[in-house]
Amino acid sequence: MLKIDGHDDAIIGPAMVWRDRTRADVLVYDAELIRAELMRRDGMTSDEARDWIEYNIEDAYMGHQTPVVV
Repeated sequence: MLKIDGHDDAIIGPAMVWRDRTRADVLVYDAELIRAELMRRDGMTSDEARDWIEYNIEDAYMGHQTPVVV
């Protein structure tokens, strides 16, 4: 399973999803925990962290095992 670097603490758990008629086992992440970590660690504002997540994580497709962010 693919992981989002630096955000292991935000993992909720595994999930099974269907992509292109194929089953994929993926990790599920809590977006709010990632946001809080970016604010704490990198000094981002809440809006900056949200924008960073949207652009760098949610818009990224890394193949069948791309993690899910909720």
